Amino acid sequence: MLRRSGLSLGQYFLRRKNRAGFSWYFNKTKMSRLVQARRLEGMDKNIWVEFVKLAATYPTVNLGQGFPDFPPPDFVKEAFMKAVGGENIMLHQYTRAFGHPALVTILARFFGKLLGQELDPLTNVLVTVGAYEALFCCFQALVDEGDEVIIIEPFFDCYEPMVKMAGGTPVFIQLRPKAAEAGKLMSSRDWQLDPAELASRFTERTKAIVLNSPNNPLGKVFTREEMELIADLCVKHDVLCFSDEVYEWIVYDGKEHFRIASLPGMWDRTITIGSAGKTFSATGWKVGWTLGPDRLLKHLRTVHQNSVYHCPTAAQEAVAQAFQREFDNYGKPDSYFVQLAQELQQKRDWLVRRLVAGGMKPIVPEGTYFLMADFSEFKSEVPDLPDSDEPYDSRFIKWMIINKGLVAIPVSAFYSTPHKRNFDHLIRFCFAKEEATLKAAEDILQQWSLEKTGQ
Repeated sequence: MLRRSGLSLGQYFLRRKNRAGFSWYFNKTKMSRLVQARRLEGMDKNIWVEFVKLAATYPTVNLGQGFPDFPPPDFVKEAFMKAVGGENIMLHQYTRAFGHPALVTILARFFGKLLGQELDPLTNVLVTVGAYEALFCCFQALVDEGDEVIIIEPFFDCYEPMVKMAGGTPVFIQLRPKAAEAGKLMSSRDWQLDPAELASRFTERTKAIVLNSPNNPLGKVFTREEMELIADLCVKHDVLCFSDEVYEWIVYDGKEHFRIASLPGMWDRTITIGSAGKTFSATGWKVGWTLGPDRLLKHLRTVHQNSVYHCPTAAQEAVAQAFQREFDNYGKPDSYFVQLAQELQQKRDWLVRRLVAGGMKPIVPEGTYFLMADFSEFKSEVPDLPDSDEPYDSRFIKWMIINKGLVAIPVSAFYSTPHKRNFDHLIRFCFAKEEATLKAAEDILQQWSLEKTGQ
């Protein structure tokens, strides 16, 4: 007699009972309390995560993310290959926690000369995992519950959440655009602070101001006079300055980058932040640094040693060798800093011309490798939804990625919530791209312009 394979009726009900019991047990043991820290509330969304994912989903030309798609200079790559392939096996191991000796030494020499300070490499320099960690250490080490931090809009988007995670309160002030000269495109220099409005932001609760020059996303290079205005208020109100200068070598049209720490009364209250990723076109290496007085940096070292603790040794060695080369060539035609600015200015001018021809109105940047452009002429492409929580520029770029294959970043991401709608007619492009990428973007813009005019 053949028996049917499978579970008997009794086995079936027994297994069902056990499964139900397990489900009951699982539900009873599952955590019900809130697990996230309150300081993370409202900070889960990130513009880069969202748009990088979208750009990877569709075939696109990426002028959104702020990184070069061309390689670092040969001498930088060779320095890294020598560090990882040479005979010094200790370059594969931990180095000094607060900065590889070779790197902090050359950074102290290089920037001490520019700041007019005698920098101690062991106490006035801290190496971090990119400028991001440098900023994080500033806020965590020096901003307390209830402290106010002034942020100039538009601002790099991490400033606001980092202030809030430290328990501080962001206080915003806008760079306000003035009308461009007749027949000329608007420039980043046309965006200025109102001195009286700026002064009103300083109160007895103000702990720090964040200064980003050259500014991302606008490309504004603050003048000496503007720096002096900020410095005078910092001294008057005994306020710190976190000076984000990662684009310090990328300035155009003969402009000069001023370091606020070099102004009277500012060294003792300023932390200057730099980045090898932006300096040597190697953003993936994640080597950054802070410069400042020991009385401030000692607190950043406390945060660093209890979080990241250490930065990759080989990358620090390579950056040290690259800086030594630039120290020897400073101000000379062979300097990479000189050549990089010249090359990027040509790319800037090229993109400005293409955007104008395509119907957009670019704001010509004085620095960085970003520019903002007014796309108001294209608003007929995507209907406005006044009741939508999402700013118009964000919805427009999502449409542009899907339908045109071109990536940019919404400028509303660089503004606080009350001000996002005021600037959602602007988008940000990155022009630190190789010729093939820029040419592909040009083809998209040309075809789009033809479609728009019905040709």
